[in-house]
Amino acid sequence: MNDKKDQKTIELTQEGYEELRAELNELINDKLPKAIKRVVEAREYGDLSENSEYHDARNDKDLIDARIGEIEEILEKAKIVKATKSKNTVGMGSQVTAHFKDQKTKKRTFQIVGEYEANPIEGKISSVSPLGKALMSHKKGDEVAYQAPAGEITYVITDIK
Repeated sequence: MNDKKDQKTIELTQEGYEELRAELNELINDKLPKAIKRVVEAREYGDLSENSEYHDARNDKDLIDARIGEIEEILEKAKIVKATKSKNTVGMGSQVTAHFKDQKTKKRTFQIVGEYEANPIEGKISSVSPLGKALMSHKKGDEVAYQAPAGEITYVITDIK
């Protein structure tokens, strides 16, 4: 099952790819060695069955190991998608400013990114999310509707960068 064509391709922007590489390097070269050191030190406290420091350190190390594995898998399956250079049409990497159809003063800006880069707090939305799918390939001035948990939401695209 290691055949790359059997694996789902994961689309990432160049920026997202570089952020994941940096996170992986930090985990491997900084956080993992520190976590291993904490496990070794906590093990020296004695009886492991009642050693909360050991269990906490071990849990932290396991979480770091899991994240390293997750990032390695993402990077292995990654396909870097070039950011759209068009300022006329929404595509991967586009920065889109839009307002609610009925509220022109409530503008929001989104960057369209791969699903593993998405971070709504930072305004990064996945190209495969309902809103991301709705925005893709549209132009400035277009009305874009998508189904949200609270019902249908309509945006009007005001700018694309």
